[in-house]
Amino acid sequence: MRWNAIYQALVMAAMAAITTPLPAAEPLPLLLANTEHGQADVTLYLVSEKIDGVRAFWDGQLLRTRKGNVINAPAWFVEHFPARALDGELWIGRGQFEKLSATVRRQTPDEAEWRQVRYLVFELPQAPGTFRERAQVMRNVIFGAGVPWLQTVEQFELGNRKALEQKLAAIIKEGGEGLMLHRADAQYVTGRSDVLLKMKAWNDAEATVIAHQPGKGKYAGMLGALRVRNTDGIEFMLGTGLSEANRRNPPPIGTVITYRYRELTRRGLPRFASFHRVSEI
Repeated sequence: MRWNAIYQALVMAAMAAITTPLPAAEPLPLLLANTEHGQADVTLYLVSEKIDGVRAFWDGQLLRTRKGNVINAPAWFVEHFPARALDGELWIGRGQFEKLSATVRRQTPDEAEWRQVRYLVFELPQAPGTFRERAQVMRNVIFGAGVPWLQTVEQFELGNRKALEQKLAAIIKEGGEGLMLHRADAQYVTGRSDVLLKMKAWNDAEATVIAHQPGKGKYAGMLGALRVRNTDGIEFMLGTGLSEANRRNPPPIGTVITYRYRELTRRGLPRFASFHRVSEI
């Protein structure tokens, strides 16, 4: 009888372990960019291409998304990463975000898919010194690791705004997203700051899907538009930029998506807003 009681207790403990949910991941305290609207003194910044990848934080043991979720990379991918914090982007190539996102989201990593991924590092979190100094240390750390798919994002200097705008135009023409400007003299900080600026042909922002509007005409039986609410609490419809796959299998209500727009109206509504993609995990 005593052994039956012990057995039942063990079973109950095992069931509790299975059914008790893991604590939810929390967003990581990282540096986030503001938008460059002509306010920057270009000579004070180091400039790099804006990488259209999945933001990934290496804590010395695990890769995590900006939202704190663990990325299930193959063991060989991270085996020889440095035992120190790194911040960067997982990347396959320009215009390959959807393919990369599918790879990163898999609970069981696909070895062949991960062979195409690089981890491009642009910051050493909590490291001392100015960004110019950290960038040099970062290059030394990555070079010392000797991992082919672990690389630094190239940082360069531009002498004036005309050179900056010409560089942006060249990047966009080549299929890139835009540019990032990082104050060369800045100590490491977290949160949204003018220490880091993003410069793109289009603005982008995030919003949460709150409703689906049925399609009409050629979109009958599919999604016509998403009703979304952005981080300022403003609600609007997104009907352009959706692929047929999006319309047949819409992002569920509650999903955070990224949209693009030209500018804001006086009421704060995004002008020429279009769906871009489901946001990072």
